[in-house]
Amino acid sequence: MITLNQNPKPTPVASPLTRRCFGVLLALACLAGPGASWTHATQPSPSQPSPLILVVGDSLSAEYGLQRGQGWVALLAERLQGQKSSATVINASISGDTTSGGRSRLGPLLQQHKPTVVIIELGGNDALRGLPMAMTRDNLQAMTRAAQSAGARVLLLGMQVPPNYGQAYAKEFAAAFSQVAHDNQAALVPFFLKGVADGAEASKLFQPDRIHPLAQAHPTLLNNVWPVLQKLLR
Repeated sequence: MITLNQNPKPTPVASPLTRRCFGVLLALACLAGPGASWTHATQPSPSQPSPLILVVGDSLSAEYGLQRGQGWVALLAERLQGQKSSATVINASISGDTTSGGRSRLGPLLQQHKPTVVIIELGGNDALRGLPMAMTRDNLQAMTRAAQSAGARVLLLGMQVPPNYGQAYAKEFAAAFSQVAHDNQAALVPFFLKGVADGAEASKLFQPDRIHPLAQAHPTLLNNVWPVLQKLLR
């Protein structure tokens, strides 16, 4: 596996989180300072085009607070390599990004890399900053359609917010991902943090800031993505 780090690891500036650990379902993307890493699983086959997976996300995918190679995207590249897959993984995630930021970056990324699959892991910062739900949904829709128009299959990683944001809002927020996936026949992981932020021992799976998952939680994140991604690579 070859890993190229384009930017140094960002320095956290997020305010401390005092809610119980379940609050991380929204604050998971509360980061600052851009940083993107690019991970290649294997070298393309000279006789056959290699599938290319482009990940566009925020802190959960940008290895925030982790050593390089510990995040779920790097683990994905390792798994593909271990299975002797020719797929390449490019991690274009930036800590603190919103769906608006991802939407503005996606066009050039599609032109540069011509991905086979685009994984969109964005939305948590939108809710945290109180951005209009319609804007978040529109951005996810635009990103999905842009990637599909470029010939890529799309996988949306769904997010959830804690109950203290209100049942109606929490339901609408979660539904945005499923609605966009349904409208565009895109693939969906309903809850990316399943098994990490929703369990009784959730506090043991997060860094001291109670926002960012520890390295030991990232294999679970990968396992949430893997079954759906496999179908897109067939």
